[in-house]
Amino acid sequence: MEEKIVIVLNEMSEYLSITQMKKLQEVIIKTFAENKVSKVAIKNEDFLNMFLSAKRIEGCSERTINYYKVTVEHLLSYTEKNVRKITTEEMREYLSNYQKRNNCSNVTIDNVRRNISSFFSWLEEEDYILKSPMKRIHKIKTKKTVKHTITDEEIEKLRDNCKEKRDLAMIDLLYSTGIRVGELVNLNIEDINFEGRECVVYGKGDKERRVYFDAKTKVHLKQYLESRTDYNEALFVTLDAPYERLKISGVEIRLRNIGRGLNIERVHPHKFRRTMATRAIDKGMPIEQVQRLLGHSQIDTTMQYAMVNQNNVKTSHQKYIA
Repeated sequence: MEEKIVIVLNEMSEYLSITQMKKLQEVIIKTFAENKVSKVAIKNEDFLNMFLSAKRIEGCSERTINYYKVTVEHLLSYTEKNVRKITTEEMREYLSNYQKRNNCSNVTIDNVRRNISSFFSWLEEEDYILKSPMKRIHKIKTKKTVKHTITDEEIEKLRDNCKEKRDLAMIDLLYSTGIRVGELVNLNIEDINFEGRECVVYGKGDKERRVYFDAKTKVHLKQYLESRTDYNEALFVTLDAPYERLKISGVEIRLRNIGRGLNIERVHPHKFRRTMATRAIDKGMPIEQVQRLLGHSQIDTTMQYAMVNQNNVKTSHQKYIA
């Protein structure tokens, strides 16, 4: 029955507006439901739960799924309408009011737009709606700021001022591999191959990849592991008993506090990742290989991490143009 309804709707789409098409779809489904539960009867909360389940199956992390959940729940609390009846104009008004109420930046509101777009795109793909109301709401322009990397001097300061062997090993591993903080905390001791100076990490979507670390990291990792007295399988654990696996927030807080003590601005795990990508490209590593190390599915994502060094541009100009 649903296949026949889709055929009718496709035939009529050329002659009716989106609003008319939505109404036609509701009338047809309601009329020919034949004792089946109509999609019209599905509650907004049920749509959200189905969407989150789909994202979970796709391999999204719980952190990402929770971000989707919070964003869409906020939208659902704003309207009494069924999501199938929400229009583009209403979504524009919602985003505008959201930004005014929360006094948030264009970057934040664009993240909200992107999450909600994913929700409506899923509804469209699953044939719960004819067309996403977000399709005509384009990416919100944001001010491009130069994202700073960690300098050679700063990395040495961070190393020299680590009072714990764990922190030194953690900083070196982040700096030499460029792995995500989520990948770092999920590492187990058995994942580390000291002889080959490499380890296997599981990135977004549980994609497995191999990353490599330098000799300095190897030494500091071994010293840290030899100093431990616990039996936890995790590579990095808390400093105090019961020595549990270190969490993302624990890494972020620790790095931030070390940085503040040295007056180094914004020391966080992602800054090490960006630094590694930038250094690799500056030294001539092919972008495809950097992409592989970082675990990006799209090379455009890798390019966003690679900040072009202005000194290199000047040197190249003198070599090729001047």
